[in-house]
Amino acid sequence: MSTAAVLPSPASTRHPAGGGALTADRAAALLAGCASASRAAEIHAAAVRASVDQDKAVAFRLQRAYAASGRLDLAVALLRRTPDPTAVFYTSAIHAHSSRGLHRAALALLSEMLLSHHGLLPTAHTLSASLPACGGLAVGRALHGYAVKLALSGEPYVATALLGMYARAGEAAAARALFDGMRPDPHVVSVTAMLSCYAKMGQLDDARGLFDALPRKDLVCWNAMMDGYTQHGRPSEALRLFRQMLRSGVEPDEVSVVLALSAVAQLGTAESGRWLHSFVANGGRRARVRLNARVGTALVDMYYKCGSLEEAVAVFRDLGGGGDRDVVAWNAMINGYAMHGRSREALEAFGQLRAQGLWPTDITFIGVLNACSHSGLVDEGRALLAAMEEEYGIVPKVEHYGCMVDLLGRAGRVEEAFDLVRSMKAKPDAAMWASLLGACRLHKNLALGQRVADYLVANGLANSGTYVLLSNMYAAAGKWREVGRVRSMMRASGVQKEPGCSAVEVGRRVVEFVAGDRSHPRSAEIYAKLEEVNSIARARGHVPHTELVLHDLDDAAKERALAVHSEKLALAFGLISTPPRTGIKIVKNLRACADCHAVLKLVSEATGRKIVFRDRNRFHHFVDGSCSCGDYW
Repeated sequence: MSTAAVLPSPASTRHPAGGGALTADRAAALLAGCASASRAAEIHAAAVRASVDQDKAVAFRLQRAYAASGRLDLAVALLRRTPDPTAVFYTSAIHAHSSRGLHRAALALLSEMLLSHHGLLPTAHTLSASLPACGGLAVGRALHGYAVKLALSGEPYVATALLGMYARAGEAAAARALFDGMRPDPHVVSVTAMLSCYAKMGQLDDARGLFDALPRKDLVCWNAMMDGYTQHGRPSEALRLFRQMLRSGVEPDEVSVVLALSAVAQLGTAESGRWLHSFVANGGRRARVRLNARVGTALVDMYYKCGSLEEAVAVFRDLGGGGDRDVVAWNAMINGYAMHGRSREALEAFGQLRAQGLWPTDITFIGVLNACSHSGLVDEGRALLAAMEEEYGIVPKVEHYGCMVDLLGRAGRVEEAFDLVRSMKAKPDAAMWASLLGACRLHKNLALGQRVADYLVANGLANSGTYVLLSNMYAAAGKWREVGRVRSMMRASGVQKEPGCSAVEVGRRVVEFVAGDRSHPRSAEIYAKLEEVNSIARARGHVPHTELVLHDLDDAAKERALAVHSEKLALAFGLISTPPRTGIKIVKNLRACADCHAVLKLVSEATGRKIVFRDRNRFHHFVDGSCSCGDYW
């Protein structure tokens, strides 16, 4: 389309100034702050009629007005119709495209400027507008060299943009060299970019040193530091930083609250999450934070990961209509149902999502396939995997195939799961092979388990879980010589078994235990209650699952080993530390032990308590002697 076709003609609109001759100064004044394309077109047409459209100030402000209204096509058309445009014209157009993420177009405009017959050279503002558009280091370094050549690299705007470019690329050393050159008073944007760079690279101690040295910290700096902690598995520090920010008088925004909720979700401390929910419900500080799609989704995610599916559902319902239930919120709710074993509700939510006209994403299908896996819904899982590509045009990724392998393996269709791994389009990862190996152990398919383990070892995919599962399979079959061989391989490879650990939440405090732990100050009380727990189980007909103790011991020794498992110690501490008939929440880093699972069911019945137990895969809700998983996990 030609510029004449897209720009307004002189007769296309009414006079914007209410009569009288339009001067260049008047047109420029009318355009100041104009962000409406229709209003800009009116003034443009009047300027053409008054023959002042070629005035440099009018042309420049028209270009900016079109860009501000989102009509970048008109802004560029006007730029190219302007006789002898200056670097300021090009800089404005480059910034308009770069700030909207149109990086390729921004760099094309820079190239057009440099190659034009006008002999234009970039200014500091031109370079600072162009550098955020650099998608790779090659272009960024070229612009850095050009800035040095023009003696502009030391200009504050350019130095800050260069630092940001290196920070986004993860080049911490180059970014720090530029940052140190800005002392003694670097711009706050530079500090934030440096913080974000360190956080992205996992250099959190360096980031914290920089953060603590700041005499004044704005909200963006606080959020950057919290984001680093949450992204790299240090949620306690993130939450402490959030509280410190509140004490300092800095008002949190939506990003701050979402980061804090993410930290709580990692910790699993529901009480801290409820406090944050109350903060949001009361409008945060000066109503800067409200319950919208983003905050609501973070609350749903936090509650279900903290073991309170009921509160997650309540928040999801509160989001209601008005566009706040977007597909991301539905995905969180579907994943919550799946993790808590409420598979039918997850599938129903999927149906409701579609009924509302929302289009599922690949994350949606991970949620519903997980839901099928936790309840053995093989036919439903197969149908969903097929529908992904056939109905929704989503190519299954390794995560989706992993869910399907897990579903088939848990259902005992181990050979079918193995065939799927070998035939699927995506390359299987170590987690998928481990899932298949776990299914072989669960269903005592030693021959296939050996083939899988040999493949993992030969291809360098074996990890501690691989060796442990293989060792456990041999131990369950009583092949102690093979157990010794596998354990020797583990020692030779420097692989160590991840120790089992269980944590119980009491108020806002989390207490951890390992098997046979006697380090707690209340150890005597804990073991007295533990004996009571085991007595309750025996009185209700429980027979210890000694076959689960995968060591060459007699039955009495195996029973003693089972009696002091970490989850039972956590349960005993919960029983002595909370009022009668209140709920207890336990989290374990490994898969639930079948013997402990049986005991927790019996204790929930005997004590009238609800016990919420989370292992590395899912939640189990023990109420009145039964578990939400239906003994399928």
